[in-house]
Amino acid sequence: MRSGHRLGRQFGWLWGAYGTSALGTWLAFGAFPLIAVQVLHAGPVEVAALSSVGAAVGAVVAVPLGPWVEFRRKRPVLIGTDLARFAALLTIPAAFALGVLTFVQLLLVSVVVAAADITFRAASGAYLKTLLPAEHLLVANARLESTTWTTTIIGPPLGGAAIGLLGPVATVVADAVSYLLSALGIRAAGGREPRPERREATRLRAADLLDGWRYILADATLRPLFFNTALFNGLLMAADALLAVLMLGQLGFTSWQYGLAFAVPAIGGLLGSRLARPLVTLFGQHRVLVVSGTLRAVWPVGLAFIGPGTGGLLLVMGVELGLIFCCGVFNPVQATYRLERTANDRITRTLSAWSVTTKASTALLTAAWGVLGGLFGPRTAIGLAGVLLLATPLLLPRRAAAPLAEPDSAPSRA
Repeated sequence: MRSGHRLGRQFGWLWGAYGTSALGTWLAFGAFPLIAVQVLHAGPVEVAALSSVGAAVGAVVAVPLGPWVEFRRKRPVLIGTDLARFAALLTIPAAFALGVLTFVQLLLVSVVVAAADITFRAASGAYLKTLLPAEHLLVANARLESTTWTTTIIGPPLGGAAIGLLGPVATVVADAVSYLLSALGIRAAGGREPRPERREATRLRAADLLDGWRYILADATLRPLFFNTALFNGLLMAADALLAVLMLGQLGFTSWQYGLAFAVPAIGGLLGSRLARPLVTLFGQHRVLVVSGTLRAVWPVGLAFIGPGTGGLLLVMGVELGLIFCCGVFNPVQATYRLERTANDRITRTLSAWSVTTKASTALLTAAWGVLGGLFGPRTAIGLAGVLLLATPLLLPRRAAAPLAEPDSAPSRA
């Protein structure tokens, strides 16, 4: 499966659309906080609210969308969420040009984008499972993961140069256009998508909002992985936020050194994602999932020991390289494992619940660690997050899961 053509034309368009929007996202990385500070003269509290509250409210908004999307064709939903992000983001440069841009608008746009992100990810997982047979899912997820890390490497430096030349609003325009191109790419994929089997009761009920969580918690293998992901991502992002304070504040690193410390190690993610499938072939899916999930938890505690100067910069890069390499292996294996363990008629609700919980826990832990960093200092708070991360492998599935028996009513593949 070395050739991209072997996964089919439709996946090729989906892959290209994903890469385009991912590049746009990384080009605009950090643009909202910069606009808030440089254009609207916002303070630390407002900037923190932009990062945490926007994501948290967006997660809440996305909750009813999972059950709603479940029984609809996924390709129109993907196109719609791309167009929603395009339209929302485009309001920022328009308001800026007219001199009416406000912090409230930034916050509202961040909510729309967060909700659309969650819905897109959930729908794309279900769409991917209709496009490809089960044995090709890991190949597809590994390619998407490698694209993520490739755009992580090239996006921020290009975005930083664009911000320096044209200002942060220009990168928001680029991000908006990337979603428009993504929508056009998904539309160009064509093909006939099977209509999902509809329930007897088509009206969305309040109880339906919890279907995704019920399904996850009832599965003995998805349940620990779910808690592992939410806790690991939340603690890691909380530590990363404080790491910026430590490096750029107390240790005196420049902004380009800070960017370099995270851009270069992203190569590890590209390498890890390329090795995911060969490793699964050699050692089996469950073993690779557990080992890579355990090893990724070992690295972050090292960030508490960084110091100033070249030695400190090299330590950060080394820790991040090891961490990102392990994540590059783990992420596509986990994504494939999750799809395989989820029935076709539950994928969107399950993935939506997963993403909502991850975003909400990240926002909550980031806020909590901000308080801890203020009380005890960023280094101590980073160290505490690293120690807690060492316990997350206990939440990984302890045994390989039995094959999932799909119900007869599950939609057939296109």
